[in-house]
Amino acid sequence: MSNLQNIVSQFNIEGRFKSALPFGSGHINDTYLITTSPDDARDYVLQRINHAIFRNVPELISNIVKVTRHLKQRLLCKDADLDWFHVIAMIQTRSGEYFLHDPLGNYWRMYDFVPGSRSYDVVENRELSCEAGRAFGIFHHLTSDMNAGSLFETLPDFHHIGSRLEAFRGKVRTDPAGRVAGVAGEIAFAELRAEEMHAILRLAQQGRIPLRVTHNDTKFNNVLFNTDNRAIAVVDLDTVMPGYLLYDFGDAIRTGANTGAEDEADLSKVQIDLGLFEAYASGYLEITGDFLTREEFDHLAFSAKYMTYLIGLRFLTDHIDGDRYFKTAFPGHNLQRARTQFRLLETMERDFGTMQEIIRSIRI
Repeated sequence: MSNLQNIVSQFNIEGRFKSALPFGSGHINDTYLITTSPDDARDYVLQRINHAIFRNVPELISNIVKVTRHLKQRLLCKDADLDWFHVIAMIQTRSGEYFLHDPLGNYWRMYDFVPGSRSYDVVENRELSCEAGRAFGIFHHLTSDMNAGSLFETLPDFHHIGSRLEAFRGKVRTDPAGRVAGVAGEIAFAELRAEEMHAILRLAQQGRIPLRVTHNDTKFNNVLFNTDNRAIAVVDLDTVMPGYLLYDFGDAIRTGANTGAEDEADLSKVQIDLGLFEAYASGYLEITGDFLTREEFDHLAFSAKYMTYLIGLRFLTDHIDGDRYFKTAFPGHNLQRARTQFRLLETMERDFGTMQEIIRSIRI
């Protein structure tokens, strides 16, 4: 606590440090809710950035500053009707930087806490799903006129199927943790679908889909809701960088239209909820329908399969590698996550025709 208080003291905050409590459910960074006194002073969110994963923190912070400034300018100048949408505010240090590099080599950054906000790990109804679709649609709408090339690629090839398969196959060959024999079925599942999963990459290589500013981690719990369950903000901008909009839509469906948790152990509880899928797509296309290209629109349903496959592949790779990337809560956690994703993908394959028809019916 004393160390956190010392870290907080180096940022320009209102009020005085009162407490620090672990906050959120992210896999990567360490996050704390910082409360202050007096009671009417602002509270904050403090994060220790995992620089083993995000190896160039200044570039990461630069991306966030550029994007949040652009969002605020759009809301002020062109999109005043969206003035209820909240853009997270980064807090500067006393030296004027947007991050703190401490003597132990840790990187810290701070945001203002949005009072009255809440997030969900599991979508509870269609209304929430539709609101989440609007929220990420607004993010894409507000950044649609921003030069994606002005941003750094903080995680190179983050959603690149070729790179992910290469890493996966390398770990299968070397078997660093001695786990390959126990996951033969999962490895076969991944390989059977590998060729199909190059579809989005091929579109990009052929110049048939545009490079855009993308969030790249559109989990449902990265949307903040107010007390009336209206989506008011998109958070966790660490992975904002140049990318393809299809990745964002697909990952939102993967997390937001799954009837189970991301690591659900009972696979009978896991499937694509077509009602939630339709609700999210309706909210998203309500905002983005005017600027999506035909190829982007035609591959929205496929993107859900793609991102479910890709994240399952990443969980499986990390399991084989000895759990070196994602935080785990128990032995076999990454394998359980991979199995959940692959089960979800199977249900998407079963219902893929219906998913495509839902997208087409919304556009008509």
